[in-house]
Amino acid sequence: MVSAGPIPAEAAGTGQPTPSPWRFECHDELPSTSDTCIERGRAGEGDGLAVLALSQTRARGSRGRIWADPGDSLALSVLLKPEQAERETGGAWAFIAAVAFYDGLANGIQSPRLRIKWPNDILLDGRKLGGLLVEIDGTPAEQVVIGFGANLVRSPRVEGRSLACLAELAVLCDPRVVATRILDRLTYWRGVFLRQGFPAIRQAWLARALPDGSALVVSDGKTYSHGLFRGIGEGGELLLEYEGKLRRYVTGEIFYGDFPLKKVEASRASGC
Repeated sequence: MVSAGPIPAEAAGTGQPTPSPWRFECHDELPSTSDTCIERGRAGEGDGLAVLALSQTRARGSRGRIWADPGDSLALSVLLKPEQAERETGGAWAFIAAVAFYDGLANGIQSPRLRIKWPNDILLDGRKLGGLLVEIDGTPAEQVVIGFGANLVRSPRVEGRSLACLAELAVLCDPRVVATRILDRLTYWRGVFLRQGFPAIRQAWLARALPDGSALVVSDGKTYSHGLFRGIGEGGELLLEYEGKLRRYVTGEIFYGDFPLKKVEASRASGC
């Protein structure tokens, strides 16, 4: 069963609904919301498709991992057809999406309990609450599909990992409501990017990330570098202070916290 239609929004100060840029579909079950958006986009679907599934049977996350769906979760993907001004900056989408994702989960309250972890996770009290996956067709980007996944009512049990759910922070965890908030904020931050460029997105991202100087571990699956988080560079790369020097990373598995403990966690997670 699928319900479809525009998402109502309210014009500021008027109480009147305004047109939504999103064509919203809510399905009882899909193999993968991102696969649905990719296929629809390649078949000619235009910008602004948003697909929510109340259950996914083949959900996937970053680094080829299978996302464990405990039920009552968020499984939302969007299809974008970038404007010309957006097409040369494919790397910005992960940061635009992360800020919108954070805002949609936080529901207007920027809490120190909720943080963005570079490059694509949302943490609650240091535990993973959700993640996003950006898939781009073409160079420059002709089609962008962004998948948002979050534990809402409960978190799955995954050996070697400690996970969180939104119910620990918020009362209202209905996936349709959360999806609507994320889409609203994605519209907003996409507009900010078009008007002000990546520096404005970078500033917003840093305001929602771990504090400067937080201990972290960067792993490439074989080696581990432990140091201090020093933000992100002008191109979105991770900045790590390591043995007195500043290193830049464009990819890697990131773990925050005490190095000996997180090295063990990283070793377990790389095999899951």
